[in-house]
Amino acid sequence: MQQDETNTGRFSGGSRREAKRLAAAAKRQRRRRVLKWTAGTGALVMVAGCGGAYYLYQHFNSNLTSVKVQLGNEEERPKAAGDALNILVIGTDSRQGLGREYGDAGSTGHADTTLLFHVSKDRSNATVVSIPRDLMVPIPECQDDKGKKIPGVARDMFNNSLGQDGRDAGCTWKTVEKLTGIRVDHFVQVNFEAVKTLSTAVGGVEVCAAKDIDDKDSHLKMSKGRHVVQGEEALAFVRTRHAVGFGGDLTRIPLQQQFISAMIRKIKSDDTLTSPGKLYQLADAATKALTVDSGIGSVDKLKNLAQDISKVDTKNITFTTVPVLDDPGNKDRLVLHQPDAGQVFSMIAGDRSLTETAAPAAAPDASAPAAPAAPSSAAPAVDTKGVQVTVRNGSGTRGQSGPTVEKLKGKGFAKAAVGSDAPPAATSTVSHPAGQEAEAAALAAALGLPADAVKPNPKAGPKDPLLVVLGKDALAAPAQQATEAPKDLQRVQADDEDVCAK
Repeated sequence: MQQDETNTGRFSGGSRREAKRLAAAAKRQRRRRVLKWTAGTGALVMVAGCGGAYYLYQHFNSNLTSVKVQLGNEEERPKAAGDALNILVIGTDSRQGLGREYGDAGSTGHADTTLLFHVSKDRSNATVVSIPRDLMVPIPECQDDKGKKIPGVARDMFNNSLGQDGRDAGCTWKTVEKLTGIRVDHFVQVNFEAVKTLSTAVGGVEVCAAKDIDDKDSHLKMSKGRHVVQGEEALAFVRTRHAVGFGGDLTRIPLQQQFISAMIRKIKSDDTLTSPGKLYQLADAATKALTVDSGIGSVDKLKNLAQDISKVDTKNITFTTVPVLDDPGNKDRLVLHQPDAGQVFSMIAGDRSLTETAAPAAAPDASAPAAPAAPSSAAPAVDTKGVQVTVRNGSGTRGQSGPTVEKLKGKGFAKAAVGSDAPPAATSTVSHPAGQEAEAAALAAALGLPADAVKPNPKAGPKDPLLVVLGKDALAAPAQQATEAPKDLQRVQADDEDVCAK
């Protein structure tokens, strides 16, 4: 009888209370399912705009644009990251469809803002590294989507790895792999419009200014304090650089990191996750703004990727900028600050976290080459600016000379240059003309080579350059580096709500 009354809605007092309890439990369970389903895209949606991973409907699939990138010889790429994830996020300065004078006229867009998003294999932490657009790097030969070869250049702005001479996202992908020694798994590309539409879809993002800002170039006018920005104002905030800090791209990057961190928090908040309307708008805006590689070229694949990334707690997401110095030859350009940049790249390649709360670092790979011999003693007091250096690659793997030249420039060897490839060599060496023993010792120290790597070259004349021949040991060197971050490394934690634009 009680069962009949329950089925027809006639409850006793106890049954009625039990029904309410069950209904409340069911509601909580439904909410947990919603949170589990939607929270998955939090970090990636923020950085890469992957909000469309919430939905499997054809509408969102049709919004999404995917391209097949040409990465060339598989053997020339860095070692696979295993269960870790490395996602390249490219923000272009394209003006297409914007109706205001943003970005680069007459171009499909250059690599204006680039982040390498690393997620640890145990999903306990993530590191997001900003790569400045003004960084001078070697850009390797690449191909467009039709297979046409685009010549590489020994030294150019990172910004030009996309859009210049027909280069697509695959060229930026290859440039990052050559620069960092880190294998990229996927890329996500967005334009200026994405910042406007995504910030509007979530109802605005809270940012902070430590002083009044009036930037006529970005059109941002903001009083000191906290503000909720969306649309045009959000875009102006992430583009601002002349009215804050020292100006330039390095000033703008922390603002972007602040904005992205705030957006992650907003997307993961109950205010967004429990609002079907906001979720729909976010998914629609994100999928329209995205261009991705064919490996994640569907909403279903993005959903799986984003749910995987969602396992990272916001407090364990660290934003940083690759350490750089002013280019000795051009104060408006940058070069890698070594060995600090190498330390950051090594930590990511070795799946080591920049957050103290993350899980312990992965055990070393037993199959990795043995560590090189101890480096030579501190470099002698030598004025390296005028020392001519030629770097030849004898490692057997293409693309090693360029990063080495950039490393040397960052250490004061302003006249370092890439030479032709050398015959295969097991170990790296430095050879020098008579009378340049001190310069050669300083060069070896800058490269972390042992003292016995330095040899005289009796065939060289007094005006010939020092010669570096990179051996196979040069390939193992980046992976042997530090287990902790460089001192004074710039960082922003995604859960830090007290960061303000200065």
